Amino acid sequence: MNLWSRVCGAFAACAILTAALCSQAFAQDKSIVVASTTSTQDSGLFGYLLPIVKQKTGIDVKVLAQGTGQALDTARRGDADVVFVHAKSAEEKFLAEGFGVKRYPVMYNDFILIGPKDDPAGVKGKDILSALQTLKAKAAPFISRGDRSGTNIAELALWKEAGIDIANDKGPWYKEIGQGMGAALNMASASNAYVLSDRGTWLAFQNRGDLAIVVEGDKRLFNQYGVMLVNPAKHPTVKKDLGQQFIDWLISPEGQNAIADYKINGQQLFYPNAADPNA
Repeated sequence: MNLWSRVCGAFAACAILTAALCSQAFAQDKSIVVASTTSTQDSGLFGYLLPIVKQKTGIDVKVLAQGTGQALDTARRGDADVVFVHAKSAEEKFLAEGFGVKRYPVMYNDFILIGPKDDPAGVKGKDILSALQTLKAKAAPFISRGDRSGTNIAELALWKEAGIDIANDKGPWYKEIGQGMGAALNMASASNAYVLSDRGTWLAFQNRGDLAIVVEGDKRLFNQYGVMLVNPAKHPTVKKDLGQQFIDWLISPEGQNAIADYKINGQQLFYPNAADPNA
């Protein structure tokens, strides 16, 4: 082989190697960061859903599971491409501040009040406000996430609606732990306490001990989830095309059907409602 052939061969090999490296880099870069809630993680939804997302879109989704307040703050800093949470008032504030592009409803389930099976406070039923009033009156042990999550925001709103200023009226019976839903359920199980949970995490929770659902079915316990692209005008590093592709798949018939198909022991955890303009 003459020198020219060797040079040409070397250039060809370099070109092939460069193309392969570029292709690999592109494949590795087809990923987004989604700031979401501990409930979507602890319920097992993401463990089920993300491999389907990868198969259908090619996108690797890296989840930062936090309380809704923390997830929105992560997105405000530009440390996520998409935010997927469940506190509509906080989501609308995020949009009004210009940090999000558009809010899309995705799915819903409900909150439930969990407590000891023998219900020592006697709150079992469908009226969450009456139940909270009784818990306060009897100083029954209650675990609060205390982490600015969507569940925590809902819990505080319910205390207020029940006519209780929990910030001033709480006592040793009311424990704020500053942790996620799984940790709150574990603590309630260990201390035989009451706790507000989203139904999805409860259905996936294995360490139930003597806990059971004591209040469910109140319309005030409705729990809506929404998804938003972080505004690339605020943070140019946002992967807007991939982020929007992920959102578009979630709210597509295919994505909605995948969410509906996620069940534990035959029980559906989340109900898709992307088509509802008021959600």
